Amino acid sequence: MARGRLRVYLGAAPGVGKTYAMLNEGRRRAERGTDVVVGLVEAHGRSNTAAQVGDLEVVPRRVVEYRGTAFEEMDVDAVLARHPAQVLVDELAHTNVPGSRHEKRWQDVEEILDAGIDVISTVNIQHLESLNDVVRQIAGVEQRETIPDEVVRRAEQIELVDQTPEALRRRMAHGNIYAPERVDAALANYFRVGNLGALRELALMWTADRVDEALEEYREAHGISGTWETRERVIVAITGAPAGADVIRRAARMAMRTHGDLIGLHVRPADGLAGPSTEQLAENRRLLTELGGEYHEISGADVAEAMVRFARAENGTQLVLGASRQSRWSQFTRGSVINSVIRQSGSIDVHVISNPATAGRVPTPTGYQRRRSALPRRRVLIGWVLAVAGPPLLTLVLDQFPDPASLQVALLLFLLLVVVVAVTGGLFPALVAAIGGSLLVNWFFTPPFHTFTISEAENLLALAIFLAVGATVSVLVDLAARRTAEAARARAEAETLAALGGTLAAERDPLPTLVAQLRTAFSVESVAVLRRGDDHWVIEASAGERVPATPEDASLSLPLSDHEVLALRGQVSGEDVDVLQSFASQLRVATETRRLRSEAAMTEGLVEANELRTALLAAVSHDLRTPLASIKASVSSLLQRDVTWTPDTTREFLETIDDETDRLNTLVGNLLDMSRLQTGAVHLVADDLGLDEIVGKALASLGVRASRVEVEVPESLPRIHADGALLERAVANVIDNALSYSPGESKVRVRASTVGDRVELRVVDQGRGVSEAERDRLFEPFQRLGDSGNRQGVGLGLAVARGFVEAMGGEIAVEDTPRGGLTMAFGFPAVRAS
Repeated sequence: MARGRLRVYLGAAPGVGKTYAMLNEGRRRAERGTDVVVGLVEAHGRSNTAAQVGDLEVVPRRVVEYRGTAFEEMDVDAVLARHPAQVLVDELAHTNVPGSRHEKRWQDVEEILDAGIDVISTVNIQHLESLNDVVRQIAGVEQRETIPDEVVRRAEQIELVDQTPEALRRRMAHGNIYAPERVDAALANYFRVGNLGALRELALMWTADRVDEALEEYREAHGISGTWETRERVIVAITGAPAGADVIRRAARMAMRTHGDLIGLHVRPADGLAGPSTEQLAENRRLLTELGGEYHEISGADVAEAMVRFARAENGTQLVLGASRQSRWSQFTRGSVINSVIRQSGSIDVHVISNPATAGRVPTPTGYQRRRSALPRRRVLIGWVLAVAGPPLLTLVLDQFPDPASLQVALLLFLLLVVVVAVTGGLFPALVAAIGGSLLVNWFFTPPFHTFTISEAENLLALAIFLAVGATVSVLVDLAARRTAEAARARAEAETLAALGGTLAAERDPLPTLVAQLRTAFSVESVAVLRRGDDHWVIEASAGERVPATPEDASLSLPLSDHEVLALRGQVSGEDVDVLQSFASQLRVATETRRLRSEAAMTEGLVEANELRTALLAAVSHDLRTPLASIKASVSSLLQRDVTWTPDTTREFLETIDDETDRLNTLVGNLLDMSRLQTGAVHLVADDLGLDEIVGKALASLGVRASRVEVEVPESLPRIHADGALLERAVANVIDNALSYSPGESKVRVRASTVGDRVELRVVDQGRGVSEAERDRLFEPFQRLGDSGNRQGVGLGLAVARGFVEAMGGEIAVEDTPRGGLTMAFGFPAVRAS
């Protein structure tokens, strides 16, 4: 049986018309004779959406009971039994009620599709798993119902249902989305213009990516390798050259004029031995990002081939390169990347951007620069000794034989000497040995002897070949030595940079470690990161002795930002500048991270204060007004002069006033206690106490409710070191919470015992308990968990209890009560008897 086809209507936010579009499509197909049924539609009270169902057949829903409440879900069995050609299923990301066949509605849909039934469904962009965190940052709301992106991507058709933010807000204001009482709150929060605009952009980008995927699949399936200019994609080559910024800006203007994409590409040589300045490359990358481009970095032995291959893979339409600064000789010997790109580009346009600032100036090729040997100085010195003394000594040895050595033998021996000198001392000693050896062979072993005249052409050719072979061997050995040194250096740099990355990833504040690593890596005397204050420099981090206090005290200083400088005391070689720049870049990240974390901590404090203020206002507006209202009603009744109250009634009013005053006093006390904990203003007056005394005082503060508490606290228990008043409040709060959430007249048991060197107090209730998933929220301020009908209090009791207990060095934990319920366990170190 063929699998059914899935069509999804995707929206940026609730109310854009996904369900309406789905029903409209279902009715059109039904009018054309297709067997269409409604598996499940959520109208959410929207009359226009409900009316769109029309005469479509609706499959009855299945009723699922959960915790005494009946819920309606899609009846998968009924849909499979009916087996229509197509079924309409709303809200693909919906989470089913526990007890349903599947946890998620999309899993129901998968089963229906496997049965060969086509499905038309809906989903909002905020429910996609990959965008969940982005939506939370935009709207400040975490979506608990999510769906894997792959489920939606597998749909044969995805249609975006789009509305502008202004149109959607008008629909909201007219009451077409939510009930009137929810409109103001929605417009002020989730449905703000900025939120809707950002969500709309997310939806458009996600849909565009899906279109690109479908296009690539089509091209691969049909063997199409050429680019399709469905959208201009400008790819600019980033080389890290000084003139790279001008090339990037020119490419950005090209992309802007065509409303296309800007992509930066840096091709890293496959051997990893040569590369541009990391600082300049970082600047080019930063500029590319500022201009709206995205950066890519690949590795390739052939730079031109790698660029063209990448451009075709990304469906690029234009390639932008900077003009070459190579000399004619360098282009002849090494080839031209630009010419190679043009030959391989095919249908891709290639733009070569000239740079007037460097026109007419050709840098000196590396081959003509003064070479510095990559070998140790000792080996070079030994090589010079062999080059100067070796040829005469070899000549003297050969001259001692009775029969003069033949020219061929002499040339081979001298060539062996040149190879030994090249391996030992490098290029220049070997060249000297080759030239000196050729002169000695000519004088002593080439007829006519003892003259530089060469009578036979073949001898001249042999000497010329000797010189060429000697020079070639010298160059190759020197090049191999340089490559080996460069490879070792590159490996060391890679290990250093890898350690840098590990430090940034592993440590919360990597700045001190990075400074210490920099001092060790470059073997300098001291390193410091300095920040400019109002009138002086402040040392942010340092390592070593004689730390520079100002940039003027340092041997070398590098700016990290407008207000921060890296200062080093010691010598840094020119070859280490690139690695030093990498260190500086990482230090910039570390200093910026430190600053952002400081700001985040301040912001988090403000957020917590705002949350506390909001919750406090909610508590004052409801929980504090309730006892005040009862007190006011009782007092007003007692003050009425036209009514004569009986003594019993009067006493009832007075008891109400007394109870509500106690309740109000407890609420205000908890609010003040939480304020003290939030501000760190809790002052301990600790002493050695017995738990039996604390529990007795805590029960006395509960009044008549304490009659439901069974106490088993032996007087023989070890004493603990704590603040009696705070511990009494904490125990009273926990017992009061247990009484509030215990069913009927069931008892709450308070037991104490010793466990090792600790004293534990357990408050045990027989209520419904709290799930493990919600236990982390149990001690949060203004939280009320559980299913008790008692809604008194502001949800601060347990938060205050844990704050007091932890301030005294104790612990409070949550455990399951056997046969149902919750157990709160206090733990304190026992005081050792002296």
